[in-house]
Amino acid sequence: MSRARRADAGASVPHVADSHDVIRVHGARENNLKDVSVDIPKRRLTVFTGVSGSGKSSLVFATIAAESQRLINETYSAFVQGFMPTQARPEVDVLDGLTTAIVVDQQRMGADPRSTVGTATDANAMLRILFSRLGEPRIGSPSAFAFNVASVRASGAITVEKGAKKTVKATFNRTGGMCTRCEGRGAVSDIDLTQLYDDTKSLAEGAFTIPGWKSDSFWTVRVYAESGLLDPNKPIREFTEKEMQDFLHHEPVKVKVEGVNLTYEGLIPKIQKSFLSKDREAMQPHIRDFVDRAVTFTTCSECDGTRLSATARSSKIKKLSIADACAMEIRDLAEWVRGLREPSVGPLLTALQHTLDSFVEIGLGYLALDRPAGTLSGGEAQRVKMIRHLGSSLTDVTYVFDEPTIGLHPHDIERMNDLLLRLRDKGNTVLVVEHKPETIAIADHVVDLGPGAGTQGGTVCFEGTVDGLRKSGTVTGRHFDDRASLKAAVRRPTGMLEIRGASAHNLRDIDVDIPLGVLTVVTGVAGSGKSSLVHGSIPAGEGVVSIDQGPIRSSRRSNPATYTGLLDPIRKAFAKANGVKPALFSANSEGACPECNGIGVIYTDLGMMASVSTPCEECEGKRFQASVLEYELGGRDISEVLAMSVAQAEELFGSGEASTPAAHRILTRLADVGLGYLSLGQPLTTLSGGERQRLKLATHMGEKGGVYVLDEPTAGLHLADVEQLMGLLDRLVESGKSVVVVEHHQAVMAHADWIIDLGPGAGHDGGRIVFQGTPAELVAARSTLTGEHLAEYVGG
Repeated sequence: MSRARRADAGASVPHVADSHDVIRVHGARENNLKDVSVDIPKRRLTVFTGVSGSGKSSLVFATIAAESQRLINETYSAFVQGFMPTQARPEVDVLDGLTTAIVVDQQRMGADPRSTVGTATDANAMLRILFSRLGEPRIGSPSAFAFNVASVRASGAITVEKGAKKTVKATFNRTGGMCTRCEGRGAVSDIDLTQLYDDTKSLAEGAFTIPGWKSDSFWTVRVYAESGLLDPNKPIREFTEKEMQDFLHHEPVKVKVEGVNLTYEGLIPKIQKSFLSKDREAMQPHIRDFVDRAVTFTTCSECDGTRLSATARSSKIKKLSIADACAMEIRDLAEWVRGLREPSVGPLLTALQHTLDSFVEIGLGYLALDRPAGTLSGGEAQRVKMIRHLGSSLTDVTYVFDEPTIGLHPHDIERMNDLLLRLRDKGNTVLVVEHKPETIAIADHVVDLGPGAGTQGGTVCFEGTVDGLRKSGTVTGRHFDDRASLKAAVRRPTGMLEIRGASAHNLRDIDVDIPLGVLTVVTGVAGSGKSSLVHGSIPAGEGVVSIDQGPIRSSRRSNPATYTGLLDPIRKAFAKANGVKPALFSANSEGACPECNGIGVIYTDLGMMASVSTPCEECEGKRFQASVLEYELGGRDISEVLAMSVAQAEELFGSGEASTPAAHRILTRLADVGLGYLSLGQPLTTLSGGERQRLKLATHMGEKGGVYVLDEPTAGLHLADVEQLMGLLDRLVESGKSVVVVEHHQAVMAHADWIIDLGPGAGHDGGRIVFQGTPAELVAARSTLTGEHLAEYVGG
């Protein structure tokens, strides 16, 4: 009896374990954070808001998620940690109440040519097992259906060391599904030899026309001319058949050139290794132009782009091969799998069905499993990463999302919100960095950072409920209920860009006229064919500047000055003013501090522990030699210029002694896109997604063209930044340019002069023009999903 009374009495007192109901952050100083302290409720949906560059990602990803993952890594043995990426403890005084963090970011998936939607989500692995069990005729194990696995045959003698050594004969066979011609890529590259050399010249006369191949280079030109395999004085067109074979296709072999051992190999494999194995976007512009001229990619004729061998395609289930299954839209494939009734593979069918249904549920049913992963947009890639977490039995996990609504039509945002709430309702903590008011509105808790960006941000301006945010007076609070209104009058087009018979991807042989001299917005649900129309059908070439969603490739040595080309005119101006070489003013060249090699910090590798970085004592973090810093321009040395903000540098190089028109033009473009606060020398790795997007936009604005094509330029932008972007688009149009924007943001739609709406659905339900006209006509008609949401937005 007394024991029961004690139990009852104890039931009214909260258990001590229930007191750990917040993630407590105190004194966070990562990147631009200024001693930020917040309490984030667990098992709730918390949204982090603020202008682009205000410190949201620094708090959520670089502090909370990074520390959670670092602590988990420390639970493994030192041996295992040696194979894992090492992470330093974030700059924070106290970080309590952490749970396991699962990060779902918006980084594009790897652009490996063999990576597809199916391989990225394990759906292909399950399909391979299914076909190996049920496919007729039977051709082998799951690897026989894998386009990443080549067939291997070997035989010979092996020595078995078991008791007395014994030599036995052995054979080994592995059947793979890789197409032998394209090696599982689905496409083959053809090289235009006329772009590599002038066959009327000899090697001694400088026949090569490849960028960077200078006549005195040991590693390129001279190894061919002095290898002894070719006649350097004979014009290439007069080579015999054997000489041509040696010139173009010879296997790697050691040769001596002036006593130096070098490797000689055929020109085609050398070009493939030195140019085609690299990421095209990471190439310098002149190298990229050369590759675009010299190389063409065509669908493999042997496998018809399926990547699979004929044997792998011959095995079928209900008249369907694995290649056919991977080419189907996932929602159709899900129905096909649902129709299979085979108890022998019941658990496999259940798991595969769940994965495919998750694609449909998350709004990606229009994709196919053979879609290359590198072609997915940032929003699509993020949702693909979410699939493995849907239906997970884990609870009390912290899910961290980076703008999950990027690339989503307003119609799809509702579905994404439901998924976020479902994760929360299972007992998880959900942290979301977001700008869209539709997602901020469903938050249980809001943390607003700012008040500005960069050095002007990094503080908590508001913490509380959504209603409290509305009344707070912060930048986000003031703009939260902003709604753009329809234009009273739209611009008249000056001409038309005709597109006829567009059939890329899911487009249904459509004809459309894109008006010139105005702001045209292309809309439609995700997967309706917008990018296929704009990037696949608008003729590329002179006069068209295309700015896609591709990420900026960056390293700790790259910064806004190097990425935009701003540093070149600045270096030349310093050199001219001081009578020295421009290379002295590059931290990656002759002017670099010899101690830190121009990085500004010294990294100490501690094995499986986090590397330690300390400011270089020689240059005090300035990255340049002391002698270089003696040279000045306009009273500033080169390190002081790189420490300046864009706005300060714009003033410095705009007039006076340091006037440099070429640099001033680039700085003006950076200021136009709202990056006036950014430091010229700030590493690109520290920039937010929105800052990178605008930096890319500013760089492309310098290209000469009459038609600008932009793919979702509002990605990563705060409500206040969207207004500035629309002002920039207006200035482009008023300067005589034609601007075509693929966009989901209703404010940009309302601001357009002309709207082209694709749909009505995604995948094979899309690919049609469902509306063309002014925004006012779209709102009045309400005939499409876009029209309904835009009418609701503007209150029409």
